[in-house]
Amino acid sequence: MPDISCDIVLESELWPDERIMRKLTGRVKAVLEGHMKGHIDFVFSDDSMVHVLNREWRGKDKPTNVLSFPDGDEVEGKIHLGDVILAHETITREAEELGVPFDDHLTHLLIHGCLHLVGYDHMTEEEAKVMESLEIQLLASLGIKDPYQGPPIPLD
Repeated sequence: MPDISCDIVLESELWPDERIMRKLTGRVKAVLEGHMKGHIDFVFSDDSMVHVLNREWRGKDKPTNVLSFPDGDEVEGKIHLGDVILAHETITREAEELGVPFDDHLTHLLIHGCLHLVGYDHMTEEEAKVMESLEIQLLASLGIKDPYQGPPIPLD
């Protein structure tokens, strides 16, 4: 039995169908095996929803690419690690600005969001170095180049 399970919630019609999103999240889950155990809800949303959540929970009155809401409660015998919520328009715009494929940028943000659920952070330089190093390693295992080479990625 895998260490990680997930549910996919499509909150916006901007995202491809669930089958495509399940394939993408399946790749992410596979590389995270051994780094975490539990259940994750991936919520594929839009700028409008993420803007509201970002304002209410973080005091930032703007949309962002990904938000993580750690949980830790046990649900049906498995720890619910939390929710990873993604904003389609912001991710699309950033991928274009960074000159990277949308799926690569989305994969990075899925991994980034999941790592937040298990305590990784980037508030200090030392924390950022640890988190970014793991992200680079996990992405490389999927054939995705280091996202921290080139223009800075807005991960606030």
